[in-house]
Amino acid sequence: MRKLINISQLAIQLNLLKSKNKKPLNHVLRFWEKEFKQIKPIIINKRRYYSQEQVELFKMIKYLLKNEGMTISGVKNILNSNRNKLDDYKSNSLKANYLRQNIKAKSNKILEKLKKLKRYGKKNSS
Repeated sequence: MRKLINISQLAIQLNLLKSKNKKPLNHVLRFWEKEFKQIKPIIINKRRYYSQEQVELFKMIKYLLKNEGMTISGVKNILNSNRNKLDDYKSNSLKANYLRQNIKAKSNKILEKLKKLKRYGKKNSS
């Protein structure tokens, strides 16, 4: 069985939060869902759930919109043309930039956990 994530958890994971009260901005994800036909949530009891593949797609969309400064129509063109699949092996492609940024973020998280472990030991590392 694959793990599913609900819309609020996804908004938190993508850091789509209101600055004042840290409330998840679910409406942004629902808007992207309408704009990008590749996003198809699983609806269970009238609640949206997303697979890991869908989460990665949201991360890619957010990266292209926010980090690369692309427009929604530009991101649509890339997703519709499968350019992100074709560019997998080019070191200067948009997908390569996204993957580089993703690996860097994961590496930083691991380094922070290692620093906590080193500083406080295993019991107090959470």
